[in-house]
Amino acid sequence: MNFDRIIDRRGTDCVKYDLVPELRLPEDTLPLWVADMDFPAPECVDKALHQMAEQGIYGYAFSGKCYHEAVMSWFRRRFDWEIQEDWLVETPGVVFALCTAVRAFTKPGDGVAMFLPVYNHFFEAVEDNGRHVVACVLQNKGGRYEIDFEDLERKLDEEKPKLFLLCSPHNPVGRVWTEQELRTLGRLCFERNILVVADEIHCDFALADHRHIPFQSLGEVYARQSISCTAPSKTFNLAGLKTSNIVIPDAMLRNTFRKELERQGAGGVNLFGMAACRAVYEEGESWLEELLSYLWGNYQKLTQFMAQELPQIKVTELEGTYLAWLDVSGLGLSTEEQDVLLRDKARVWLNRGETYGKGGENFWRINLACPRSVLMEALERIRKAIRG
Repeated sequence: MNFDRIIDRRGTDCVKYDLVPELRLPEDTLPLWVADMDFPAPECVDKALHQMAEQGIYGYAFSGKCYHEAVMSWFRRRFDWEIQEDWLVETPGVVFALCTAVRAFTKPGDGVAMFLPVYNHFFEAVEDNGRHVVACVLQNKGGRYEIDFEDLERKLDEEKPKLFLLCSPHNPVGRVWTEQELRTLGRLCFERNILVVADEIHCDFALADHRHIPFQSLGEVYARQSISCTAPSKTFNLAGLKTSNIVIPDAMLRNTFRKELERQGAGGVNLFGMAACRAVYEEGESWLEELLSYLWGNYQKLTQFMAQELPQIKVTELEGTYLAWLDVSGLGLSTEEQDVLLRDKARVWLNRGETYGKGGENFWRINLACPRSVLMEALERIRKAIRG
């Protein structure tokens, strides 16, 4: 796969590029913000979708045995995680599943715990549904984030949340949680009858020698008291096909979740999404290995550039995801000054850290899933904007 090839996505109604004119940003703005890759999906996806289109009938569909086996086989091969077929529930996206879980397993006014800073749709899923966030702020220790378990235990006892939303690997700080961290989190939650809902959408992006551990793979206790949200969308750039696979081993939890889906009228699956998901889980593994190597190369270029050209910007250690977390406190700029620097001077669109809640101040998130030449152009623009 030629990941260096530049594809002009403007004019295709894609969020990443076509919001630039909508938001009246400079026309030549480089968007490295939303978690959307600038790489075409593997050829097996095109083949599967063409076969579906050639039939010409797009009626109601269901997820059959071949689809389920493709999903189960992927996680068995790559993570040694045994999933049973009846545990799978399809939804039109992981964020949709998070909102469904919040409504299904909590009541208005209940607390939902999570680690901050975190992907903004976590706390939006909670607050937009009339619940409140129990914030457990991660500790930044020399450029690597750690869980403050004493603070976590205190918050769980004092605020008594009903649900814990776990981002694993964690977006935006780039942590791949260790087995011990996951086991301790699970113990603290299960002792208090707190359901864990794990967003594992970035599970395929454990980089270098790091290894993603599915929460439910830790044992039966973890499987029966949790929900895991997975999807091929981040891994293979299929977000527009709206297909996610939610793993719920406990029958009572699964039935409650399904009933909430029914209340929302969310029955049925995306015909093209299923075809693409099955294709990549059956044939996309070699493509993914090439991608991981390329992304690691982009991360190395980023760290080298910052160390040599902009040492006042510190790159947080990236263990997982393709989203790097930059500490820009050394620039000494106010929020407004950072906006002007990125938008008007550098003409680079990154995510501002405040978007992700407490602990995100004076950070930027940059998407590394782009051709290397695009990344280097963005970094050079930032360098010139800072140096004047």
